[in-house]
Amino acid sequence: MSNTASGLPIGRGLLYLIVAGAAWGTAGAAASLVYRASDMGPIALSFWRCAIGFMLLIAVRLLRPRTTRTAIPQPLGRRALRAGATGVGLAVFQTAYFAAVDATGLAVGTVVTLGAGPVFIALGARLTLGERLGRGGVAAVAGALTGLAVLSLGGGGATVRPWGVLLALVSAAAYSVMTLLTRKWGRDGGADAADTSVRAFAVTSLCLLPFALAEGIVPHTAEPVRLGWLLAYIASVPTALAYALYFAGAAAVRSATVSVIMLLEPVGAAVLAVVLLGEHLTAPTLAGTLLMLGSVAGLAVAETRGARRQPLPA
Repeated sequence: MSNTASGLPIGRGLLYLIVAGAAWGTAGAAASLVYRASDMGPIALSFWRCAIGFMLLIAVRLLRPRTTRTAIPQPLGRRALRAGATGVGLAVFQTAYFAAVDATGLAVGTVVTLGAGPVFIALGARLTLGERLGRGGVAAVAGALTGLAVLSLGGGGATVRPWGVLLALVSAAAYSVMTLLTRKWGRDGGADAADTSVRAFAVTSLCLLPFALAEGIVPHTAEPVRLGWLLAYIASVPTALAYALYFAGAAAVRSATVSVIMLLEPVGAAVLAVVLLGEHLTAPTLAGTLLMLGSVAGLAVAETRGARRQPLPA
């Protein structure tokens, strides 16, 4: 099976998303290590992540052989609009996520961001693409919101902070907008993964530069070599590689399926937080996490089954 608009086989798109989700799951842990090794703030970290990632993607594009383009050529104005929308969404998504990790911890920040994201995607798809939620979808949304409430109010101590949860929800909203736009453009035949990634990172870097300068773009650290390796890893694996794969896969695969696969990130990040960073999940936090992720998984399954029952377009 293949997506006729994007030209990418469905199986390969699923593989791209799996790799991207696993890579994203390591970004929060690496960011936590950056915070421990320096005084770098979340905006500066996002800027360096995108700026270095942009340079890596440009280098790859210059070195790789030219291939036949599968996306339908788009007017310059439309390409600029799409690059701007994707870049701004990416800037808000990852900056709010890093700020949430700094405010409330890796496990909670990641779980709320990637757990609420699919719920927002389902609601956005209903409003913008005409997709019906159904009874199962409504129940799943209610369960996910209940899980978020339990997670936010039942953590106790320093495990959960409301400000960090709010930042994570902002990140989830930006992620949802980016996902819906990528899917819509891919379905219309106007998405090219390589071009989307390069332009998005260029716009995001420009958006973040003045805020990074105000926050402090050059960090102070007693471990410059360690900090350099961490930044190189964040910019290459969970950024340049993961986002290129994500944009390609999200253009070919249904949004509900994308949501399920991207749940690899909070699961992996929560494991890394407990095993490597010494974070602890309280019983209410764990209960809210399980309720939210279970509801989101049920929502995605319901949407996927509903899509199978719909007749194919002529």
